[in-house]
Amino acid sequence: MFALYARALFFWLTLFELIAGWRRWWGLSWLGPSLPRALLPPLLVALRGRRASTHGWSASLALALPPALLLQVAAGSLRNPQLNPLLRLRPGRYDQYTIERLDIPMREGQLPALHVVPRGGATAIVCVLHGSGCDKTSYAWRLVDTLVARGLALLLIDMDGHGENPRAQSFPAITENAAVAVAWLRERYERVGLLGVSLGGCVAARAVADGVVVDALVVLEAPPLLRYTQADVYREVIALVRPYLLDIFHDCTAQALIKAWEYPPIRASISTWDLIAALDVSGSLARIDTPLLLIYGASDAIVKPAQAAHVWAALPAHAAFHLIPGASHLTLTLTPQALHIVGQWLEKTLITARPHQPTH
Repeated sequence: MFALYARALFFWLTLFELIAGWRRWWGLSWLGPSLPRALLPPLLVALRGRRASTHGWSASLALALPPALLLQVAAGSLRNPQLNPLLRLRPGRYDQYTIERLDIPMREGQLPALHVVPRGGATAIVCVLHGSGCDKTSYAWRLVDTLVARGLALLLIDMDGHGENPRAQSFPAITENAAVAVAWLRERYERVGLLGVSLGGCVAARAVADGVVVDALVVLEAPPLLRYTQADVYREVIALVRPYLLDIFHDCTAQALIKAWEYPPIRASISTWDLIAALDVSGSLARIDTPLLLIYGASDAIVKPAQAAHVWAALPAHAAFHLIPGASHLTLTLTPQALHIVGQWLEKTLITARPHQPTH
């Protein structure tokens, strides 16, 4: 019986490896991209064997499936430690861009930032404000790749209370993060855009409404108010199981994904719930005449579609709004459709369009 179970275990590992190689999910592969897979199909046949009964083989396959899946994931992480996209967001020179670590002076303290510049340079840049509990590199690699490919530079910052920013999260001081970053960029680039994710979207909208002048504003999944339960959190986790998200393992292992979730506690003098209410994203957006793009996820359990509709109702007439099917709060910035819309809109607005003259 043990021999049959072992054969079933190796059967699954061989099958998983074939699928990983076919889909180029190297983060789930124990062979890696450089080793041949030609022997795997005949090995599958050999592992099936001829002596096992159909019932015995089926039972062994069922029992071996969960541990085989865990082994495949663990082996992929051990075999490919270099497949960590956060390694591409460290200061340095890469094939497509360079990254410089900055500390931009503020009235109190400094604003930690990463300045990402395409290899050929750029005349337009987008400052990115992350979400609550995150930092400047949080799941930002696909956004960086998308915008760099379209000729845009990026400035990734740590907002107050997050990452390397020593200041406590407070209101209205947190909007100074956007103001300081944009002012620094205005001295160096012809066109400047601002993109905020969740809490960052609320901060970006309020900063622009209060007078920060940008040439484009993108707000992703920004909540008008935080209203969710533990059940909503479970729904959000379940929403992570999307087939297209498996393609993230092309350049990422499971271990790297888990570590990407590890952030220190927020340092705050105001709770995120109260901060979002004070920022009043709906009221802020209604006061903005800057070119404006908003994107929400139709499967978002944290900022539900009904809340997105509330924000939509407050938008000025010139704003563009998209609700992405299947996207959740945690996956929106990894969703190809959302990234395509953001990249295309920012390229058109900041690079190919005529300069916008704000009326602030």
